[in-house]
Amino acid sequence: MKKLLSLVVLLAAVMTASAQQLPDVKVENAQGKVVSMRSVAPGKPMIISYWSTSCKPCIQELNAINDAIEDWREEADFVVVAVSVDDARLKATAKAMAAARGWDFICLFDENQDLKRAMNVSLTPQSFVVDSNGKIVYSHSGYTPGSEEELFDEILKLKKK
Repeated sequence: MKKLLSLVVLLAAVMTASAQQLPDVKVENAQGKVVSMRSVAPGKPMIISYWSTSCKPCIQELNAINDAIEDWREEADFVVVAVSVDDARLKATAKAMAAARGWDFICLFDENQDLKRAMNVSLTPQSFVVDSNGKIVYSHSGYTPGSEEELFDEILKLKKK
C-alpha cells in the first residue's frame, strides 16, 4: 500500500512539473508567420495574457498593461505576449484591434486554440508569468483594475532570484 501511495505521489509530482512548463505549440504572429511559442522570447521572462475581441475585461487588462509597460521595463527586462483565442472568422478583427490599440507587446493568434488547450485556459482573461527558463510560475484568471500589478510583482520576484 505504501508503494502504491508513493507511486501515485511521484506520478502527480511529475505531471505537475510537466504541466508547469511552457508548451511548444505553434501559433501565428501579427505578421502572419507561424512561430513556436518557446521561440517567442527565449531566455526572457514573459507575461502571457489570453484575450478575445468580445472580452471587455481582457481588453481592459491589456490596455492597463500597455499603459504601465514603459515604467515596468525600467525595472525589469521582460516581454508581454497577448494571445488572441478568436477563431479564424474573427482573426482579422483581432489583428486589427491589436494594431489599432497600439499595444507595445507581442501579439499572437491561436485561432485553433491549440495553445489555449495546452495551457489549460478555460476562460479569458487568463494571464501567466513565465520565467526565463520557460517555467510557468504564476497564473491568474479574470481582471479587476489594478490586478495587472500582481503580474508585474511576479516579474520583479523573478528578477530577485
